[in-house]
Amino acid sequence: MKLAMAGLLTFASAILIAPDARADIKVGVVVSGSGPGSALGQPQMRTIAALPKEIGGEKVTYIALDDESDPTKGTQNARRLVIQDGVDILIGSSLTPVTMPMLDVAVESKTPIISLAAATAIVQPMDDRRRWAFKVVPNDDLMAAAILKYIAKSGIKTLGYIGVSDGYGEGYYKEVSRLAPQLGLTVTTHEVYARADTSAMGQALKVIATNPEAVFIASAGTPAVLPQEALRSRGYAGKIFQTHGVASEEFIKLGGANVEGAIFTGEAFTIADDLPANDPFRQVRDEFVSSYEKANGASPNIFGAHLWDAVTLFKRAAANALKTAKPGTAEFRAALRDELERGKDVYLNNGLSTMSPTDHNGYDERSAFLIKVEGGKFRLVK
Repeated sequence: MKLAMAGLLTFASAILIAPDARADIKVGVVVSGSGPGSALGQPQMRTIAALPKEIGGEKVTYIALDDESDPTKGTQNARRLVIQDGVDILIGSSLTPVTMPMLDVAVESKTPIISLAAATAIVQPMDDRRRWAFKVVPNDDLMAAAILKYIAKSGIKTLGYIGVSDGYGEGYYKEVSRLAPQLGLTVTTHEVYARADTSAMGQALKVIATNPEAVFIASAGTPAVLPQEALRSRGYAGKIFQTHGVASEEFIKLGGANVEGAIFTGEAFTIADDLPANDPFRQVRDEFVSSYEKANGASPNIFGAHLWDAVTLFKRAAANALKTAKPGTAEFRAALRDELERGKDVYLNNGLSTMSPTDHNGYDERSAFLIKVEGGKFRLVK
């Protein structure tokens, strides 16, 4: 029995590392098409139809799987993609809690992974586990620093906090609690709720009881409406700040008047129409929107742009990697990883990306735009 098991393990390892050179490039996509993260994953699923079908003269095949917003399912999908499908790169997941265990699959199989989630912990601190991981969504520490500086400059001194009880919310709270004292801000509460909750009234009442001048909500997609709706329904009249995770039309449609006035730092995609026509960020957005609308007959949102940007980075890296190795080989995957790390001044919907061996996110404050919900639209705060 032991010999049989050893044989199986050896066979599985061989599948992971054996060369299988081929002409076409395989891209494994894992997103949260269902479950609490579906507001992010569904637009990403629809974006696949708009992606390039050829890179560097080679055909590109996309294999997309739904992780159901579940970390275990996401890991299973990632293993299937690298073992059974032999993908050259992994893209996903939509959510931080699902992405984190997928990093282990990436490092074990030496397959680069580009996450569509937001938490800084996906790419920092740089270590052997994260050496194969990259991320297109700006780090929460970058966005948190930008919005907290704005809050402090506006004269606010006390700030309530409500966030989702996962890596995204806790990542933001870590940055808010670290940076707030440096900026003269006092965080009065640390309330959390689950993405799948149907109410955040209890958390809102606890925040209101501390009488903060403003409230910071760290959530994403439509679940971010709950705390703001609860605060307003209980008569809270102070300013409410959100994160870039709310940058979708669904947030505005569901929140209505309750989310008017919400301010956050977000990506260029969200306010591209407020930029000059020749602005590189606007031109990147226009290319994505045109391709998406042609494929789907509808307009995309920022979550779909995350996948488009990931493939934009991959496309540049693959074109160069093809000069040294063939798809389906360990050499090609390693070359992809190295080329992703060399990307410089790449304009994306999410920001201006310059990767390095120590920075696998690649953005600075030039990628953080101050945005406000005004008149039922996202507008650039000038």
